[in-house]
Amino acid sequence: MECRKFEITLVSANDLEDVRRICKMKPYARVSIANNPRTEKRTPTDKHGETNPAWNFTVRYTIDESAVEHYGVILVIKLYCKRKLGDRYIGEVHTSLKELFDYASMNGGSAVVSHPVQKGSADSQGVLKFSYRFGDRLSVDKLVLADSIALSGYDFVKRDTCFCL
Repeated sequence: MECRKFEITLVSANDLEDVRRICKMKPYARVSIANNPRTEKRTPTDKHGETNPAWNFTVRYTIDESAVEHYGVILVIKLYCKRKLGDRYIGEVHTSLKELFDYASMNGGSAVVSHPVQKGSADSQGVLKFSYRFGDRLSVDKLVLADSIALSGYDFVKRDTCFCL
C-alpha cells in the first residue's frame, strides 16, 4: 500500500466573526479528513485571542497515496467558540488534499496558506492561516503499518484499504 505522511499546523485566524456578544470568544478548531469523525483532531482553546486566535497546533496523518491523486478527498477545518451552554459554530474551511499537494509540490513539499472562513454558502468574516507538508511516498505493508502504530505516536484510522492518521 502506498502512503505518505501529512502534517498540518493550524497557525492562527484573523478577523473572525464574533459569535459571543457579551463574553470573550474562546475559539478552537476541529480538523478532519473527508469530514470523517474518526479522523477528527481538536486544537486547544485559545482563551486570549478572541477574534484573532493563535494555536500553532500540529496535527499528523498518514494518508493513502490516492488521497492526493483525486480531488474528492477534502481537508475540513471547522471553527467553534467554546461556551458552557454548548459550543457555537463560527465557520469552516474546505480544501482538497490534491490541491494542497499540487501547490506544495511547487514549493518543496510544504507551504503556508490562508483561506477565507465560510459559513454556509456565503463567505463569513475571517481568514484561517495554516502550514502543511507532505512526506515522501512510502510503500507500507499492512502488518508493518499496524506494528508502527504504537511506536510512532501517530493515530491510524482504517478507511477501507487505506489508513489515515
